[in-house]
Amino acid sequence: MYSNKNYKSNILVVDDTPDNLRLLSAMLTTLGYEVRKALNGKIALNACKVILPDLILLDINMPEMDGYEVCKQLKADEKTSGVPVIFISALDDVVDKVRAFDVGGSDYISKPFYAAEVISRIENQINLRSLQITLNKKNTLLQETLDNLQVAQVQQIQNEKMVALGHLVAGIAHEVNNPVSFIYGNLEYVNEYLRNLVNLVETYQQEYPHPNENIKKIKEEIDLDFLINDSELLMDAMHRGAERIRSIVVALQNFSRHDEASYKQVNIHQGIESTLLMLQHRFRKTDYRDGIAIIKEYDDLPRIACFPSELNQVFMHLLNNAVDALNEEAENFQAKNKAADFNHTHTISISTEVMECGSIARISIADNGIGIPEKIRRCIFDPFFTTKPVGKGRGLGLSICYQIIVQKHLGKLICNSSPGKGTEFIIELPTQQNLAKQEKH
Repeated sequence: MYSNKNYKSNILVVDDTPDNLRLLSAMLTTLGYEVRKALNGKIALNACKVILPDLILLDINMPEMDGYEVCKQLKADEKTSGVPVIFISALDDVVDKVRAFDVGGSDYISKPFYAAEVISRIENQINLRSLQITLNKKNTLLQETLDNLQVAQVQQIQNEKMVALGHLVAGIAHEVNNPVSFIYGNLEYVNEYLRNLVNLVETYQQEYPHPNENIKKIKEEIDLDFLINDSELLMDAMHRGAERIRSIVVALQNFSRHDEASYKQVNIHQGIESTLLMLQHRFRKTDYRDGIAIIKEYDDLPRIACFPSELNQVFMHLLNNAVDALNEEAENFQAKNKAADFNHTHTISISTEVMECGSIARISIADNGIGIPEKIRRCIFDPFFTTKPVGKGRGLGLSICYQIIVQKHLGKLICNSSPGKGTEFIIELPTQQNLAKQEKH
């Protein structure tokens, strides 16, 4: 029998016969249930909207709207779909009972009914409902635990990745820097030696305008005039190449920030430029598209307190994603129009600005590629979510970016995108934060 508890189950009784309502109401109220009554289906549906019942006793034969239709509407509504419905009817054919279960009924009681049977079936459905609610809560808790575990896994992967990448990049920069510095430092001497030798040769030509046959032969073989002119061009090209390598080494050092404090105030623009330099090979012309134009609009940003190496990783990932989107658009066009030229100008726009009286630094990275559908955009920051083929993405990149910006820097990472119009990622960072507090993270 029903045992009185602190919570009294709420039962809605629906029947067009007042005597039946009074009988069922009196019986259930005596046992401690809270009972509400409805004379027709419309009243019952409205009553469910006001207070959601724990169980519904529903007659079938009612005017205007029978019990089957009432149950259909209850099950079609997300709010009431989980409420168990027990049909109680004088209809005793198998067909009637089958139909009752088909429309979503949980149980069926034939009239005339016995009080003990009604109570037993009600208690059974209420207990099942309670168990279902408990199970749903545990499933929700389990999902939250799983999500937290995934976040912890992503963070661990990120930490290991950052340490490994920092060591790798810093090591490469160090190893390359030594020979490059040697080459760059000696180019000036080599250039000076070459100029002296050329000057000596030209002086010999002036002092001895008529060389012997042997000298004439060597001069013709080496094409002395061309050699002198081209040597200057070669030295200039070598100097520019060495300067380029030096700038790449500096970019690698700035990108890794391996030898600096983990949390410090830095020039955001320097981090962006270092990342662009490291990715310049991806911006070049390919077989299926022209080169990607980089459009920059930098505001006068203050130095930002941040984890510079991790922030550079965010720039790296967002820029790589932008290139991937532009490449995918060009590849799709080429696959559909093999004989046509793709004339679309690909761009990646990078802008920065100061907001809210200097308290917020806003960084925008936007492409004019294929864009992201709304259904996918809602999931892009979820761990392990990816639309890329197996082997080309693990679904961690944007999730890690979100953790770095939102959790570690207390900022915002926003994605605006429309299919066919491109994608924009917006980073908002506080310009000043508590360094001691952040170091604990």
